[in-house]
Amino acid sequence: MCGIIGYIGSRPARNIIINGLKRLEYRGYDSAGMVLVNGETKIFKCKGRVKDLEEIVNKSNFDGTIGMGHTRWATHGEPNELNAHPQISYKGNFVVVHNGIIENYSLLKKHLQSRGVVFASETDTEVLANLIEHLYIEGDLTAEQAITLALNRVQGAYGLGIICTKEPDKIFAAKRGSPLVIGVGDGENFIASDATPIVEYTQKVVYMNDDDIAILKKDQIIFKTLKNELIEPDIKELDLKIGEIDKEGFAHFMLKEIFEQPRAIHDTFRGRVLPDRSGIMLGGLHDVLDTMSQAERIIIVACGTSWHAGLLGEYIFEEYTRIPVEVEYASEFRYRNPIIRKGDIVIAISQSGETADTLAAVKLAREKGAKVIGICNVVGSSIPRETDAGVYTHAGPEIGVASTKAFTSQVTVLAMMAFEIGHLKGIISDLFYKELITELVSIPSKIEKALKVNEQALALAKMFENTHNALYLGRGYLFPVALEGALKLKEISYIHAEGYPAAEMKHGPIALIDDNMPVVVVATKDDTYEKIINNIQEIKARKGKVIAIVTEGDEIIRKMADYVLEVPETMTVFSGLLAVIPLQLLSYHIAVLRGCNVDQPRNLAKSVTVE
Repeated sequence: MCGIIGYIGSRPARNIIINGLKRLEYRGYDSAGMVLVNGETKIFKCKGRVKDLEEIVNKSNFDGTIGMGHTRWATHGEPNELNAHPQISYKGNFVVVHNGIIENYSLLKKHLQSRGVVFASETDTEVLANLIEHLYIEGDLTAEQAITLALNRVQGAYGLGIICTKEPDKIFAAKRGSPLVIGVGDGENFIASDATPIVEYTQKVVYMNDDDIAILKKDQIIFKTLKNELIEPDIKELDLKIGEIDKEGFAHFMLKEIFEQPRAIHDTFRGRVLPDRSGIMLGGLHDVLDTMSQAERIIIVACGTSWHAGLLGEYIFEEYTRIPVEVEYASEFRYRNPIIRKGDIVIAISQSGETADTLAAVKLAREKGAKVIGICNVVGSSIPRETDAGVYTHAGPEIGVASTKAFTSQVTVLAMMAFEIGHLKGIISDLFYKELITELVSIPSKIEKALKVNEQALALAKMFENTHNALYLGRGYLFPVALEGALKLKEISYIHAEGYPAAEMKHGPIALIDDNMPVVVVATKDDTYEKIINNIQEIKARKGKVIAIVTEGDEIIRKMADYVLEVPETMTVFSGLLAVIPLQLLSYHIAVLRGCNVDQPRNLAKSVTVE
C-alpha cells in the first residue's frame, strides 16, 4: 500500500527521497509528497505520480539533510493534494507520514474539535498529527513523550515517520501492523516501508516489531517499546541487490518477472533437494514436520494470487498426503468464528509477508491453538515472525503489482511440502519420491521452453485486445490455473474475466458464450483430458472462440480450437507451473496493447497492508 522513505544524515536528502519514492511506486498510489528540513521545514505534495512531485520540488531549489517522502493509496479522503502526505499538525510542530488506518480516528477527531482544533484534510493521519500536537502543547511534553502517549491512545495499524520541527535533529518511527524497516548507515540512517528504496545506501536493517518506536539521529538510533523500555536491535544483513529491483532491459517489471520464473523456481528448491534427488530437506519445517504429517486437517489461508496457489496446493496435498485440506480467503476467515481443532495445521501464504488479512488470520489461528506455518517471499516480514515455522520461497523481489513468479514459487513450495510429508507417511514410495523430485528439478528448463510462446501470445493479444469479456476454464489441477489466468487479465487490462471449473460451464456460464466471447481453456494432458475435449466441443457448438493451452504435440485439440499455445509435457502435479506461463504472457501483452499501466494497475497495490 502506501510507501514511506525517510533519511537523516549529512548528504542532500532531496534526491535520496525522490529516488526512494520511485522505488516504492510498485506498491500502488494516487498521490505523493515529501518534507525537507534545513533550518526551515518545507512540504511538497501533489495528486498524481512521483515524477510530478519531482518537478515541483526541483523548481524550489530547496534541499536539506533530513527528509521524508510518501506515496499514498487513499483510504480516508479522496486522492488530492490536501489529503496527500505528509500531514502537518494544526500548529505546525509535527509532520507525519503514515501507512495504515487509525480505526478510532472519528472519536479522536471529535474530541480534538471540541478542544478547538481545526482540521484541514479528511485523513485519519491528520487526526494522529493533531493528537500528538495537542498532547505536546497541553502537557508541556517532549516530542517523544507526546508521540508515545498518542500512540497509546490510537487503535488500528500504522507505520509512521514523524518529524518535530522544534527538535529537527531526529526522525521518529513507529510500527503497529504496517511494515517498517530501519536502515542503519555510517553517519546516516533511514526509515522505509520496505527495503527496496534503501538497498543502494545500506545493507544493514532492523525490522521493527509491533508497538516499537525508533528515534533516529544521523549517528545514533534508539529503540524503545511503547512502555518506554529500551530494546537491543536485531540488525539483519539484506539479501537484496540493486539489480534485482531494476528492469534490466525489460519494458516492464511484470515481463521481467515472468521471464525470471525458471531462476525463481530453481532458487526455491536449490539447497533443499538432495544432490542425488533422493529427498527434500525443508529446514524451516524440521521441528514441525512430524506434527504436520499427523494432522487431521490442513487449512490454507491466503488472498488473491496466493489463494489460487493455495487452491492448487489443496489438490497436491490431498493426493500426496491424504490429509483433508480447506482453502480459505484470509479476508473472510478472520471475520467469522472458524472451527479450528487440536491437531489442525494452518498454512498462511503471502508474497510480501505483510498482507493485513492474512496476518490477522495467522494471529487468530494461533489464538485458537493451531500450529501455523508460513510461506513467504520477503525475509524478515511480519508473517514469518508470527508463525511457528515456515518456508521462504526465495523468488527474489517482485515489483510488478500482478504476481507472477510469486504464484509459481509458492506452488513449488507447497509441492515440496506435500512430497516430504507424503514420503514420511509412506504414501509416496522411495522410487516415486525420486521420480517426483527429478521432474521438479526439470521444471525450470521446461518453463524456459514454455516462455518461447511469447511471440505467439503477442499475436493473439492483437486479436483480442478490444474484447470486453473472457471466460477461463480448467479441470482438476488446472482449475486454479484458470482462476489465476482470469485474475491476471482483469487486474492489468481491466477486461472482465471469469475463471470456472470446466464442468461447471453448463451450470450457468455457457449462457455467455457467443461468437464474440474468447474462451481460454487450460487443456494440457492429464486424467481429465477426455472431459475437457467434450467441453471444447460444447463451446465450439455455440460459436465460441477457443484459445487452448495444450501439451506440445497435441493434434486433437489443435484441430478443434481456434488458437493454441503449447507447453512441454510434465507430470500432472506440475502442470499448473507450465500452463500458467502462456496465460501470464497473454494478459501482459493485451494490457500493453490497451495502453494500461502494467506494473501499477489502477486502484491496486502490491502489498495490501490495510483492511
